[in-house]
Amino acid sequence: MRQDEAQGAGTTLASFVAGTTWTDVAGQSHEAKRSILNFFATALGSAHDPAVTAALRVLSPFSGVATSAVIGRPERLDAMGAAFANAVSANLLDFDDTHLDTIIHPAAPVAAPVLALAQARGFSGRDVLTAFILGVEIECRVGNAVSPGHYARGWHITSTCGVFGAAAASGKLLGLSADQISNALGIAASQSAGIVENLPSAAKNVSVGNAARNGLFAALLAAEGYSASPFAIEGSLGWARAMGDEPDLARLTGGLGKTWEIAKNTYKPYPAGIVFHAVIDACFRLRERLGSHIEDIASITVQGSALLLARGDRPVRNERDARVSIHHCAACALLLGAAGITEFSAAMVFRPDLVSWRQKVRAELDGSLPDGAARVVIQLTSGEALSEIVMAAKGSLADPLSDRAIEAKLRDCARLGESDWDIDRIIDGVWRIDTLDDISGLMGVGR
Repeated sequence: MRQDEAQGAGTTLASFVAGTTWTDVAGQSHEAKRSILNFFATALGSAHDPAVTAALRVLSPFSGVATSAVIGRPERLDAMGAAFANAVSANLLDFDDTHLDTIIHPAAPVAAPVLALAQARGFSGRDVLTAFILGVEIECRVGNAVSPGHYARGWHITSTCGVFGAAAASGKLLGLSADQISNALGIAASQSAGIVENLPSAAKNVSVGNAARNGLFAALLAAEGYSASPFAIEGSLGWARAMGDEPDLARLTGGLGKTWEIAKNTYKPYPAGIVFHAVIDACFRLRERLGSHIEDIASITVQGSALLLARGDRPVRNERDARVSIHHCAACALLLGAAGITEFSAAMVFRPDLVSWRQKVRAELDGSLPDGAARVVIQLTSGEALSEIVMAAKGSLADPLSDRAIEAKLRDCARLGESDWDIDRIIDGVWRIDTLDDISGLMGVGR
């Protein structure tokens, strides 16, 4: 069948998005609320981070009508500016939700534009939740279709695929037709970017912010008649082949509405890259076994997949490096028995005892271990060796965080971010978001 005789993936996905109603997605609403709570947690935690403040200095002079809140701060921007800023802040701490099949962090690039647009245009909470669920579905399906080769080539998949989710969610919220949403997805394909090399820098967060803003921009352009190829994602000269291998179309469009990617979402207990969570858990177990003999550790070997080593076998020069470091994660968990926000702060990077302990850690490839698993072997000064293996870390689908744990995480992050927003109202508002006539109260609770 020639391409011009086939139905493009964009058409199929857009028809699904346009035709799906609240009744169709209501069964996924609880998980969506958990994801949005986690989004608020991470955004509040970074509300006054220098990267967010700098972004506001850049954006504010060029903002249109200031309709939409910057989470945790008094400033407002136009919807596209707020989408950018809130996606950046939600991604800064490496504390995002995670779709484990792709390592996409779904909420930041989708919740940010949906909430900003809803505040600007007065959409209901149920509309927001419907659009959010559908945006997550599209970004993760696009990610499924190009994984694992896409990420392995160096594309930052949250950014590159997040723009499709942002476009689909924004298009749904705007009430676009299937043809218009298809065009929005095609326009998004021309704005997809982000590289793994930039993970230890603020440039990573720029691409996540751009995914949110550019997806909203794509939907707004489509609403005004801009068009795109229905084969922009999977065509012979399309996005997927330009940025990876031949796409798996079954994973892209098969079973739409029957299985839901948001049901596979997970939430981090530690503000570090998701592949390091098993390292931390294994070290906690070893620390418990050692008791008062922690100082008897002579060396630490962390074994894991090629992805673990590629992401985390790195020197630590700043707090961003620490959040993606095998060495820092192991040192904190063993020496301090903790791996929270404080342990990944700038002050900890140069703490002499942690610097010394990081030097005890060696990373080693074990091709038999899947991504997300780790084995930690410690050698004691006596010559004795102890080991622990973790196949499913805390926070994974096998050991998920509870609702109350996510609420507690939000409160902890809010304290870190020193925001004056009313945290109880945020928590209550998110759990009741599908009953809200509009979300202005949720987005302006501090003022």
